Amino acid sequence: MTRPIAENRRARYDYFLEDSMEAGLVLTGTEVKSLRVGRANIAESYAAVEGREIVLVNADIPPYGHANRFNHEPRRPRKLLMHRKQIDKLIASVQRDGRTIIPVKLYFNDKGTAKLEIALAKGKKNHDKRATEADRDWKREQGRLMRDRG
Repeated sequence: MTRPIAENRRARYDYFLEDSMEAGLVLTGTEVKSLRVGRANIAESYAAVEGREIVLVNADIPPYGHANRFNHEPRRPRKLLMHRKQIDKLIASVQRDGRTIIPVKLYFNDKGTAKLEIALAKGKKNHDKRATEADRDWKREQGRLMRDRG
């Protein structure tokens, strides 16, 4: 896996991420060119179920500069490409368990294909977020103490 084009850094803060998997994206040529330049934002995006498909909603891929009138819509819904069993599993957990499908990372794989890492997520309450933050602070303090000691 190469370096990410876009990461959703708030995902781990706002959600308990459970099951992650890789999905392909249906993109137009100008979207791919814009991604190759390294411009995309998936921070406030999510994946929604439409019929028997999963669609990435609200992901921002800005227009490609050199593509004048043939450019794409920046926030259009984009279909995710996955195996039928994976799609059915995601749809079942969204409908039955009330989970959310959150995009975590957008990147090009070794073959040069744009891939999206998605995760099944359960929303955190405020007290969960505070506990996570306190845990992180304690781990940091623990590291400092061990470094100073030895």
